[in-house]
Amino acid sequence: MTSPLLGLYHRLPYPGRTLAASLRGAYLKRWRYGSETKELVAAALERESWTPQQWEKWQESRLTELLKRAVERVPYYRNLWAARPASELSSWSNLASWPILAKEALRRHPEEFVADDCRPNRMFQEQTSGTTGMPLRLWWGRNTIRGWYALQEARTLRWNGLSQKEPWAILGGQLIAPAAQQRPPFWVWNAPMRQLYLSSYHLAPAHTASYLEAMQRYGVVHLLGYPSAMHALALAALEQGLDVPELRVAITNAEPLFSHQQDVISEAFRCPVRETYGQAELVAAASECEAGSLHLWPEVGFVEVLDDEGRPVPLGESGRLVCTGLLNTDMPLIRYDTGDRGRLAEEGTTCSCGRRLPILEEIEGRQDDILVTPDGRKIGRLDPVFKADLPVREAQIVQESPVRVLVKVVPTREYTPAHAEEIASRLRDRVGPDMEIEIATVDHIERGPAGKFRAVVSLVDNEVPISG
Repeated sequence: MTSPLLGLYHRLPYPGRTLAASLRGAYLKRWRYGSETKELVAAALERESWTPQQWEKWQESRLTELLKRAVERVPYYRNLWAARPASELSSWSNLASWPILAKEALRRHPEEFVADDCRPNRMFQEQTSGTTGMPLRLWWGRNTIRGWYALQEARTLRWNGLSQKEPWAILGGQLIAPAAQQRPPFWVWNAPMRQLYLSSYHLAPAHTASYLEAMQRYGVVHLLGYPSAMHALALAALEQGLDVPELRVAITNAEPLFSHQQDVISEAFRCPVRETYGQAELVAAASECEAGSLHLWPEVGFVEVLDDEGRPVPLGESGRLVCTGLLNTDMPLIRYDTGDRGRLAEEGTTCSCGRRLPILEEIEGRQDDILVTPDGRKIGRLDPVFKADLPVREAQIVQESPVRVLVKVVPTREYTPAHAEEIASRLRDRVGPDMEIEIATVDHIERGPAGKFRAVVSLVDNEVPISG
């Protein structure tokens, strides 16, 4: 929603906002779902039994088609490879010869990545928040959108025994209530999609009861949203001893899910908590099954795990996630640097859920959310520092210099100086003795674009070792 429209929306009385949300919901539903959706969902579920060899063959064929289309029809890539014939570049086996695509190149000239047989004004435009505050503009055709939401239904809803027909809630980054608003409702009801959209910007202990009452009133059966927002709601509910609706599942997105958050959310809502992974750029996606594995969706993208010099790392080792989108062939992004770090499961790893989809063993966090020690080690996935036994609402680790880390802590009433010492000790166990660690209590931690929370922020260049 653009700023003028957003201003008009915020001036509406609450029934008008709900009507506007429902009209928007009807529009989105027409884009996302059609007569083919049922068949697409069934096909996605059937592919979950494919062998690794079947997936390899399928991805090789898809990659070859995609690379050929990119060279012939996409201005950015056509210009890039103008001096070489398409036949030399189109085979999947030549993928490693393509340069890694930086996010900044996409941000500067997004239209150049749209195939010239497409009309952007007839496509769905998506705009990301951007971790730096600089958004990305992306275009999806109808087939891309319906393919994406069919996968969402198959591997988030169906895996968790859910249906589109049941009411659900989302804690997201849309400004569905003015920031200055001090009284509920801090939500709107989107009737066509049976969605209760809860503001993540108004979560405060004093408003917790009203959020929970709204979820109960609308009969919400599952919750989707930022794990930081879910954790804040769940923790306040437990502290206040409030009546919390029992959900079937809570599904997290857009941010890493940390173990202490998962424990609190599960305790409050008396349900499992499932993690998902993906980007608006549609180059990779994964969702967590009931056995706790994060399964990749191979239809969305081909995933490479590379070291800092761009070389492949062995399966089971961590590195940069560089992905080629296979779903959005109208705006193909080839060897796109997601900015995330993670690792794939070792060859032969299976999951007790019975699905044979590849496993994303771990998401360590964003490349710029990794702490770098003075001896050059890269430390990610620091959530054990704040496991659920600490009286902390939320915390953020900021690397201010190569040798100094500041930890911002929003404490609960039970927090004491001994807990600060425990946090420092746990962090020092991971980064070593050569870094100065300061613990500071704060009233709140600023959110980034679209209300996203960053648990780790690095203010130093972590692309190169900083020893010596």
